[in-house]
Amino acid sequence: MHSQDRTGLAIILSLIALTLFDGMGLIIKHLSKDYSATELAVWRNLFGLFPTLIALWSSRTWRTSGTTLKIRQWKLALLRGAIVTFAQLSFYISLGVMAFATASTISYSTALFTTAFAIPILGERVGWIRWSAVLIGFLGVIMVIQPGAEGFSSYALFPLAAAVFYALVGVTARLFDDDVPSTVVNLYSSFSSIIGAVLITYFWTGFHKITSASDMAWIVLMGVLGGTAVLLLVISYRMTEQSNLAPFSYFGIPLSFVLGWLFFNEAPWSTLFPGGILIVAGGLLIVWRERSQDKRKGA
Repeated sequence: MHSQDRTGLAIILSLIALTLFDGMGLIIKHLSKDYSATELAVWRNLFGLFPTLIALWSSRTWRTSGTTLKIRQWKLALLRGAIVTFAQLSFYISLGVMAFATASTISYSTALFTTAFAIPILGERVGWIRWSAVLIGFLGVIMVIQPGAEGFSSYALFPLAAAVFYALVGVTARLFDDDVPSTVVNLYSSFSSIIGAVLITYFWTGFHKITSASDMAWIVLMGVLGGTAVLLLVISYRMTEQSNLAPFSYFGIPLSFVLGWLFFNEAPWSTLFPGGILIVAGGLLIVWRERSQDKRKGA
C-alpha cells in the first residue's frame, strides 16, 4: 500500500475512533444518573479489554515474537494505567454534570499539556511558536471554563484535569522500547486501570446493582466502544505520522456539539465560542510547527 493510501486509511480510522469515543461518552452521560463515575470506569476498562485481547491474539508480530507478555518497562506500563484511572474518573464526572460538548471541548486541550510535558519528560526543546500556541489554546480553555463568571462551576476543572492526565499518558507512551507491541502496553495499562478503579469504587462510592438488562447492554457497549476506539487509534498512529492525524482530532468538537444537541437537547453556544476556536487554533499551530520541523530534518 502506498504511503498516501496508508495515510488516508489512517485518517479514516482515527475519525471512526473519535466517533466511537463520543458514542462512549453519550452512554456514560446516560448511565451517570444511576451509576458513579468510578464504577463506570471499572466496566469501561473491563469490557474494553475484549477488543485489545482480540487484536493481540490476531497480531502476527506478537505471535512470531513468541507470544510473550513480558516487557522491560512493566512498571511504567502499570503507572500509565493508574494515570488513566484518574483521567477517566475526571472526565466521567464532568460528563455527568456538564453539557456534553462543553466537557468534551475542554478535554481537547490535551495537545497543549502534551507540549508542556514533553520538556521535562522527553527532554524536548519547545520554541516560542509552540509556547505561543499553548498560551492561545489555554486562553481558549479559560474562556470556556469562565472562572469568576456568575455561571462558573468548579466541575469545569474536571475535564481540564482529564486533559492533563491524558497528556501524561500520551507523552509517556513514547518512553517504551520500539519493539514492544502497543497492544501489550495497552493490556498492562488496562489491567492497572481496572485495579485502580475497583479500589476507588470500593472505598468511595461502592458498586450499585445493575437493575436491568438494558443497562447491562449499555455498559457492555460502552466498554466495547471505548476499547475499539483506543485500538483504532493505535493502528492509525502506527500507519502514519501523528502530525498527519492531529488536525483531524478536532473533528470531535463539532461532533460532540451535534450529538449533545441531538440526544440531550444541549446547545451551549455562548460557553463554547470563541473559546473552543482558540483551543483548536492553539492545537493546530502546534501541529503545524511540528510538521515544519520534521520536514526540515528530512530535507
